[in-house]
Amino acid sequence: MKFGFNTPFEAQLEFFRQKLNLPSERWDDIVKAANDRAFIVAGAMQADLIQDLRFAIDRSMRDGLGIEAFRTDFRQIVQQHGWTGWTGEGSKAGEAWRTKVIYQTNMATSYAAGRYRQLTDPDFLAEFPYWRYVHNDSVMHPRPMHAHWGQIRLTLRYDHPFWATHYPPNGWGCHCRVVPVREPGEGDATEPPAGWDERDGKGLIPGIDRGFDYAPGANVSQTLQALIDAKLIRLDAPIGAAMYEAMKDVITLEQRAAEFAAWIDSVVAAGVTRNEWEIVGAVRASEIDALENAGLPRPTTAEIAVEDSLVVGKKAARHEQAGDALSIAEWKRLPELLDGSRRTYLDKTNGKLLYVLPSADDDRSIRLVVEIDFVMSKEKVTLNMVRSAFKINTQALEDRTRYEVVR
Repeated sequence: MKFGFNTPFEAQLEFFRQKLNLPSERWDDIVKAANDRAFIVAGAMQADLIQDLRFAIDRSMRDGLGIEAFRTDFRQIVQQHGWTGWTGEGSKAGEAWRTKVIYQTNMATSYAAGRYRQLTDPDFLAEFPYWRYVHNDSVMHPRPMHAHWGQIRLTLRYDHPFWATHYPPNGWGCHCRVVPVREPGEGDATEPPAGWDERDGKGLIPGIDRGFDYAPGANVSQTLQALIDAKLIRLDAPIGAAMYEAMKDVITLEQRAAEFAAWIDSVVAAGVTRNEWEIVGAVRASEIDALENAGLPRPTTAEIAVEDSLVVGKKAARHEQAGDALSIAEWKRLPELLDGSRRTYLDKTNGKLLYVLPSADDDRSIRLVVEIDFVMSKEKVTLNMVRSAFKINTQALEDRTRYEVVR
């Protein structure tokens, strides 16, 4: 195996190149394991800007050019795209700090992920099933806990829970690493220090910087759709709506529909409400604009989600009895129906959005009522949630005292 931080290797490059470019307002828009699938630069929102920054990192990684080459590229990219307002702008020290964070974070995590892939190769694990924590003693300001783990020669099996949160790097500028060994040596610590996994009131683990409590490379199997959806519920509505449209080249409607249909199958198979939800689509930018132009409240984020209780719960049973329930086939086709031709109304009595979609089964229409910024109290997340779904004859929507056309 070829190791060495300054020597890129194929597994490192492959890890970096499989990432999806995503816009980001803050560095923690994407955290922990989601970084295995996403490339972000805090404050970079334009697709071409993100792509150029990514190419600069890739070039430095591929050719071993070092941070000064990246800084030169960074200055050119910033000027070319007219990017302003980024953290560190306005001084040489600020630029040096920002470029160092971008460069070193991507280099360290991609290198660690490449190492993780190699170290977890089944044939290699058969020979070297233990990992030893190694602290880089050359750093100017060593973290006491990192140094301690290195001093006690902490050596644990590769599948010990410790590595799920403590596989390095474990913070900004951390240069710690693991080395594979056949078995613990004499004097090696074979159990982590007491309290190693006890989180404080802010959810932080001792010795681990915020957002670093994951193993880079261990979650590359996360689906791109899951990543996009996780991002969607964090972005401001206009940005999220634009991202959702842009990502259709990455996640096709057929792929999204297939995953949603699989979720519907799992809900039906369970037969009971499990307090689950799934993203089915997004509010369009034109709808957000129409709401703002009319002086109406706009959603905080852009996603449209569906609760399982609408498919198998009491609401579903009531609509079955009334004869206006969506068929399972229609539920499974909902992403496709929502993505196609739709009319949008505002219910002026309660401020909810009402989507009217063509039925897949008969000549009636599907009526989706979406509550903006619905608070999922159990999960402490706010979503645009479908609160009812059933079939109607559209004449009921002609009441302009109640319904206002949005688009």
